[in-house]
Amino acid sequence: MRILGIESSCDETGLAVYDTERGLLAHALHTQVALHAEYGGVVPELASRDHIRHVLPLARRVLNTAQLTLQQIDGIAYTEGPGLAGALLVGTGIAHALGVALNVPVLGIHHLEGHLLSPLLSADPPQFPFIALLVSGGHTQLMRVQQVGEYELLGDTLDDAAGEAFDKTAQLLGLGYPGGAVLSALADTGNAQRFHLPRPLLHSGDLNFSFSGLKTAVLNLRRKHPDPEDQADIAAAFQVAMTDVLCAKALSALKQTGDKRLVVAGGVGANRQLRVALMHQLKSLSARVYFPELEFCTDNGAMIAFAGAMRMCHGQGQTAGIFSVRPRWDMTSLTSNKIMEY
Repeated sequence: MRILGIESSCDETGLAVYDTERGLLAHALHTQVALHAEYGGVVPELASRDHIRHVLPLARRVLNTAQLTLQQIDGIAYTEGPGLAGALLVGTGIAHALGVALNVPVLGIHHLEGHLLSPLLSADPPQFPFIALLVSGGHTQLMRVQQVGEYELLGDTLDDAAGEAFDKTAQLLGLGYPGGAVLSALADTGNAQRFHLPRPLLHSGDLNFSFSGLKTAVLNLRRKHPDPEDQADIAAAFQVAMTDVLCAKALSALKQTGDKRLVVAGGVGANRQLRVALMHQLKSLSARVYFPELEFCTDNGAMIAFAGAMRMCHGQGQTAGIFSVRPRWDMTSLTSNKIMEY
């Protein structure tokens, strides 16, 4: 079964083709970073228009790379939510239009399910069950994954997501938007011991997260130390504080459940210090951590095509036609539509 995947939930347009027998055949991504940078954040209307400009050219590109025609596609998976309503409508509309034209089933995929399953695209995928740490620009969650489609929410962010906190902190330091990767690179040159920042909810006794207080602490520290030479040390202190919280909560989840596998997915999963810290700390539990390939950490069509393929192989999918999007969508609701095999 060959599935065309379409991702358009926010500021990246991703297309991919996944074959259940041959694996990932092709994927392509267009990012809108330069478009939104001058505004200091994503402008929803501009995002939607840019998706319209790029989704069809990217579809042609992945089909050419996979050496397939549209008529050889067996189904279409698209991001139904959560995300920006207008951006979601672009991918959803294209998916249903193609579904009608080709007479193939279409299936809306939860954006976070795509991230959660993205490490399964690697050459060394994790086995079920596992704990998933989802750390992206809009979400920070701990999930227990029994099978594809069977998820239990263990912890969630109460305010800012980890990626959001990275970007906002970068802006406070004058590093521009999006600044998460720039902040991390700067942090690697700084002295993380010079300043101490709080570790919110580190000892809360639960698996929830909170990063708005950490961002405020950076703001106050920046006001006290405004010199450019202080930037790297502040960035380093922030990154260490963030890493400490994420690692502590992930390890607590493994201890509480007894699981020995941790999957880290989402854009922050590309952070080098977080990867090193998790690999080191999980050794004490005789546990192992899995990361998606770096190209699959951010939003991408491959994860949507893969999630769609897993579900369509078990008979899920619908006739193309009337559709809607879900800008807000509780991921735990997917368990009622679970798949018991993989």
